[in-house]
Amino acid sequence: MSTASTTKISRGVRVGCDIGGTFTDVVLAMPDGRLFVNKTSTTPENLGEAIVQGLSTLLQQAGVEPGDITEIVHGTTTASNTILQKVGAKTGVLTTAGFRDVLEIGRIRTPTMFDLSWSKPEPLATRRWRRGIQERMSATGDVVTPLDEDQLLREAKSLIDEGVTAIAIAFINSYINPAHERRAKQLLQHHFPQVLVSASFEVLPEIKEYERTSTTVVNAYILPAMRTYLARLRQDLEAMGVRASLQVMASNGGMMGIASASEKPVFAVASGPAGGVTGAARIGALAGDSNQIIFDMGGTTAKAALVVDGQPSLTNEYEFRDGISAPSRFVKGGGYVLKVPAIDIAEVGAGGGSIAWIDDGGLLCVGPESAGAYPGPACYNKGNDQPTVTDANMVLGYLNPTALAGGSLPVFPERSAKAIEQYIGQPLQLDLLKAAHGIRHLANVNMARAIRAVTVERGLDPREMSMMAFGGGGPLHAVAVARLLGIRRVVAPIMAGVFCSAGMLTADAEHNFVKAILRPFAQCDLSTLSTEAIALGDQGFTVLASEGYAADAAQVVYSADVRYLGQSSELTVPLSSAQIDQQTLDQLGKDFNAQYLQTFGYASDEPLELVNLRVSARGRSAHRLEFADCKVDSTALQGSKGERLVSFDPDAPLQSTPVVPRASIGLEPVQGPLIIESYDTTIVVPPGCSAHADSIGNITINIQEIRA
Repeated sequence: MSTASTTKISRGVRVGCDIGGTFTDVVLAMPDGRLFVNKTSTTPENLGEAIVQGLSTLLQQAGVEPGDITEIVHGTTTASNTILQKVGAKTGVLTTAGFRDVLEIGRIRTPTMFDLSWSKPEPLATRRWRRGIQERMSATGDVVTPLDEDQLLREAKSLIDEGVTAIAIAFINSYINPAHERRAKQLLQHHFPQVLVSASFEVLPEIKEYERTSTTVVNAYILPAMRTYLARLRQDLEAMGVRASLQVMASNGGMMGIASASEKPVFAVASGPAGGVTGAARIGALAGDSNQIIFDMGGTTAKAALVVDGQPSLTNEYEFRDGISAPSRFVKGGGYVLKVPAIDIAEVGAGGGSIAWIDDGGLLCVGPESAGAYPGPACYNKGNDQPTVTDANMVLGYLNPTALAGGSLPVFPERSAKAIEQYIGQPLQLDLLKAAHGIRHLANVNMARAIRAVTVERGLDPREMSMMAFGGGGPLHAVAVARLLGIRRVVAPIMAGVFCSAGMLTADAEHNFVKAILRPFAQCDLSTLSTEAIALGDQGFTVLASEGYAADAAQVVYSADVRYLGQSSELTVPLSSAQIDQQTLDQLGKDFNAQYLQTFGYASDEPLELVNLRVSARGRSAHRLEFADCKVDSTALQGSKGERLVSFDPDAPLQSTPVVPRASIGLEPVQGPLIIESYDTTIVVPPGCSAHADSIGNITINIQEIRA
């Protein structure tokens, strides 16, 4: 396959993989900056199979051996799909007596007021598998009631006899003193080694009983699926000769080792989309664009996020739910709470494979049901005859009518036309083009909702920001969505169709640690605070060292959760140092007030309370991808060349539109209408817009006309 000299040059090869609902994207990065890309249909029965298929193709293209790969970073939907499809472990809960119903009670909130049709999500651990144990810690960590070990073992055995395979332990006030939880875990592992155990003091040692219990239960629920998936993926990779370090993309945009992901998969529920946001922040930094709206449209969902001042917008808590999933600071109660660091991503069930349908009232709807990777849109001719967003784009002329994914996926436009006419056009008495435009416009409106969730609902004006669009469908819909929001500048980054995979290769390893404090500022012992912060930092350095990061590649960043005394929620504020003196504490208070003002529109002179100390430990890969130095393999930039009829307006005739390969776009602006094709995506430049490339290869679309 490759010569000895090629192998020597190729050491240090890294691979990024993103498993989506429709396609699995793989990017192979050579040490000299060359990039090779591949899109393969996702294999739902064995998600790792698509990675192996795509990687095998790229190894041949790049001329390297499996042994040359030193690191694989991948984002996976295993955790999220396990929750959505309700196929996780039979999960039991051992909690303090009297707190059996914490999951049902929750916050006693609903996501929308006066919606009598709303139903609360069913707890992932059914009530009969939640048992109260005699034990109690005080709020200061003193033992009030000793742990009843005999009862613990009886209840655990009863759960196991009923078929429970994973147990979550969440005792009251264990965040301040985990002695009872630690002992309970020891007993369960000794007496019932076949059961997976997830204890809240290890998953989330923080105040707030419901949030801590919910997060721990989610971790236990997805634990078997994630372990099985990672073990099988490792086995499949080793079978093809890959012995590389395997990293999982965490929800916060950092990487975590396979050992951490196998113990705390709850930190990787939003794994895939995070890579794209991380990469977008790197691209924006190169272009001097520090504030961006991130728009990622795949085959099943569309996501929106923000990059502010060059950094992805983060949250320490979000709710995972069906429909539009928006980890808003203000909307709560609609899903399963995960109190873990995550990029603040809003997600809606509108992607290329989203199915168009008519409801009982005769209204056109799009999604959230998707045709997925198989059978896929009607034009794939794999057994689905219902119309999807991709079929609408095919009928309108936006997509290549012969094949997609660089010719590897044959398509049949007549199947798209038939599906739209049968299920949408005839029932609504619309001609083919107007029905297709209706499907596409409704999808665009749904995707604009996701962007509003992270901008307008946070007090930000999207008209003052640019949009970075990627994913297989992002550049296809970006301008239309931007026009709905008044955005005038859209950027399609290099490798836009596989950008989440590429973004993963720009990420640092990241691990987060927290220590509960819960003291008013006036009562804080500064010496104790410094000791706790230093201990957290040491813990971070130890974990990074265990993953192979040298001291000069490791860094810890300190922060603190602060709130006004008496409040129930807090904001995370950067902390300048682990050595906390009075000046540091005073500055922390000033920074909190400034952030509070920015977030909520006002601030107060009320006393402050320090809730938690936090540490983010980051390790930088020696071969981290730098977009400024990379060069995409030329085959990925090729596309069709010619003209085809495209419908940009339902009330206007079809328009003959130039179709050009991405490689042909240079620094000089080209006026639309224009269709730009590449291996991984299609970029639509409608009339009233112009497009040009920068020195890296990103394509910027300037929108002269704003129209809904």
